Amino acid sequence: MDFSMMLYVAPAAGVLALIYAFIKATSINKADAGTDKMKEIGGHIREGAMAFLGREYKVLAIFVVIVAIALAVANNSMEQSSWLVGVSFVVGAICSGLAGFFGMRVATAANIRTTAAARNSLNEALGIAFGGGAVMGMSVVGLATLGLGALLLVYTNI
Repeated sequence: MDFSMMLYVAPAAGVLALIYAFIKATSINKADAGTDKMKEIGGHIREGAMAFLGREYKVLAIFVVIVAIALAVANNSMEQSSWLVGVSFVVGAICSGLAGFFGMRVATAANIRTTAAARNSLNEALGIAFGGGAVMGMSVVGLATLGLGALLLVYTNI
């Protein structure tokens, strides 16, 4: 396999990881969420978690823009670096933010379903809990390899 073909392996692996995470998240969301009271409490937890994440991302967006500009300006004076360093930083921040968003959505869904499943069996509860963790892990890995692979493809063709 030559180098140009290998450049497509990382993005493809990232897409496969994200497809797996999506399938796993869908199966978690299909699990029983428990009683009406459990669903109500779970809804409040999810609402609070997403509100926190929204506020956090607003603050981080400002930080990301400032640091990206600083990286681009600082690296323009170097012979082998350029404004692409700032672009790469932004792409990495977006991928990281998306992984956090996906992880929070699935974690809040998996927590209530794990609690509901624990009323039936430990195995069922552990399956949902580990599935929720797998979604977060595969989201991080998938977005990282997809982002890095896409940057490599773009930068080798510039």
